[in-house]
This record gives sequence, structure tokens and C-alpha cells, in this order.
Amino acid sequence: MQMQLLISKEAIKRRVRELASQIASDHSGRELVLVGILKGAVFFFSDLARELGVPARIDFVRAASYGSLSTSSGTVTLIKDIELSVENRSVVLVEDIVDTGLTLACIVEELKKKNPLSLKVCVLVDKLERRKVEIPVDYCGFRIESGFVVGYGLDYDEQYRNLSEIYALQGDFPT
Repeated sequence: MQMQLLISKEAIKRRVRELASQIASDHSGRELVLVGILKGAVFFFSDLARELGVPARIDFVRAASYGSLSTSSGTVTLIKDIELSVENRSVVLVEDIVDTGLTLACIVEELKKKNPLSLKVCVLVDKLERRKVEIPVDYCGFRIESGFVVGYGLDYDEQYRNLSEIYALQGDFPT
């Protein structure tokens, strides 16, 4: 498989700073809870939380829909739920990528049941080509039309997450 650089670490760092500033401004004076979606969002989530400059509680959820394939199975399983109460709190859900929208839609619905004051979605990459469910994205790092991307938390079969930049992965994928 070949990799082509799509987004440099400098561009990622700059965009994370901008998103953190916008989130901090939008939630000024409110108790903020950041909820990261494991595993992919961990790098983005950590950098975003450090750049916020305002107090925030953090928690994580974990869902699965891909397994070792390059396409979503269409079935979303919630493996780990949040542990903090988000009732009457401002929540920002942080995800690495929104692709089909199925995983994000499932998690958003679960979080809404917990009665947050507000629930916003922040994604590093909004990929439009395979969207099956429309998800409102309140904070978006980068939009791409198509392609399979890896790096900075994004993976293919648990590989490439640790790359500091985002690449388009090209080649034959099992589906």
C-alpha cells in the first residue's frame, strides 16, 4: 500500500488550536465536559484538551463498527459508556472522523438520553463520500471528499494511528 501526505502536522496543530479557541469561546462560563471516542480520537482529543485554556472534565466512550475491514459493518456496538454525569452540562463529543455517520449518530443518541445542557460534535476529519446518516458537525478540523485516511489516530486495521500527519492510504483493501 502507498501513502500520500494529505495534512501536515503543522496544519493539524494550527487547526487544533483554532478549534480549541472556538470551543472555549462558545462554552465560556459553563461547565464543559469533553467526551472522546476511543480509540481513534485519542491524539486529537489530547491535543484539543490541552489547547482549550479553560477547565474541562474529560471522559471517553468506545464504539465499534469497522473491525478489520475498510468499510463499516453497518452495526454499531457501544463497548464503553461514559462514567461522568453530563446532566445539565455542556458536552463536546470529540471524534477522529465522521464517515458513514452511523457510529457518531449512535453515540449522539446515547448521550442525549443523559440530558446534557448542550451537545456539540467536534471532528478532526469530515469525510463526505459514504455518508449514510446526516450528523450535524459543530466543529470540523478538515473536510475531505473521499479516500481512506490514516495517521494522527486514524487507522487501518489498528495500524498507522501513531503517525503525526494524515495520509491517504492507497491500494487494495479487503471489504
